[in-house]
Amino acid sequence: MVLRLLRGKDGRLSAYAPAAGGIARWTETRPGGPNWAGPEWLDVPGLTACSIGQGSDGYVHLVGLREKRAPDDQIDVDVVHATQYQTGRPTTVWHSLGTPHPKDAERARRVTVVSTVVGKEGAVHVVVRNAGGGISARRQDAKGKWSGWVDFKGSNVTEGVSTVATKEGRVEFFAPATGAALRWYMTEPGGGLKRGDNLDVNPLPGSVSGVQTGRDSLTHYWRDADTREIVAYRSGADAEPVSLGGATGEGAAAVIQAPVYGYDCTVLAQHEPETRRLAVAAYPTENESAGAWWTPTGEPGLTAPALALDGYGRVVLAALGPGRELLVTRQKTTEPGLALDAWTVV
Repeated sequence: MVLRLLRGKDGRLSAYAPAAGGIARWTETRPGGPNWAGPEWLDVPGLTACSIGQGSDGYVHLVGLREKRAPDDQIDVDVVHATQYQTGRPTTVWHSLGTPHPKDAERARRVTVVSTVVGKEGAVHVVVRNAGGGISARRQDAKGKWSGWVDFKGSNVTEGVSTVATKEGRVEFFAPATGAALRWYMTEPGGGLKRGDNLDVNPLPGSVSGVQTGRDSLTHYWRDADTREIVAYRSGADAEPVSLGGATGEGAAAVIQAPVYGYDCTVLAQHEPETRRLAVAAYPTENESAGAWWTPTGEPGLTAPALALDGYGRVVLAALGPGRELLVTRQKTTEPGLALDAWTVV
């Protein structure tokens, strides 16, 4: 379960660290910090997986997989959802969304991946890997009404599904599969999702992420299973995956579009298992051929990097320490390049 760093409508950042049985949450006491409140524990008994998304209205949607012991002593699994309407405030109660397999508890227990994204006018999309190894999703419209589960097909999906949206609300799903990457996309905000061609690539399970990089373009990232390097892909005419090169790592890279010393850049952060440290890189947005130059940061033992812009537009990098404590560093705007302040323990 991945650390998330999100900015509310009031400019304050919140960090969410899901764990078995709940979510730890820290919140800035004012926009730009440096002080934080927390951690506050959001109790979700039985939580085994969690995804957190945010819409343009600032609402935070928390979606997870929950295990419950049934009367026959079997374990039942369902997808659950809660909403946080204001920064640092309590969430709604957790509501069950069921699973794509409501009449088959054994198949429901094989739903193991969950992801969420918010599209046009606050429409929430919840995506899971179903028991058949494909993708199923439910959608909540702007009025709060949920659709039923829709089977988007696909096969051999592995760990991790990236769900991303443009600011206008055009949504894409991107899933690693055995020897391929699968993509579903909207041609216009709020429309239906179409299946794209499979990409003939070899993504490492659990390594996909994505971000908006242009007015109506989304860039997807994954880690090549053979080289462990980050690969970028953006759909379009003659689009081809491009390796960013440089340091290798593990897990999904955190990624954000941000100004770096006056230039529009894409900033990435990853965990390097060899050094047990984090590394950051930046390159001109949508110019992957420039490559990414990775710079180590932080002490050994930091994991789960997350990126966001704070209330002053500075890049903020957060991570979890060995004891799951939250550590934060911010961009120095007075120095060239992507210079970061010293790490502080929240």
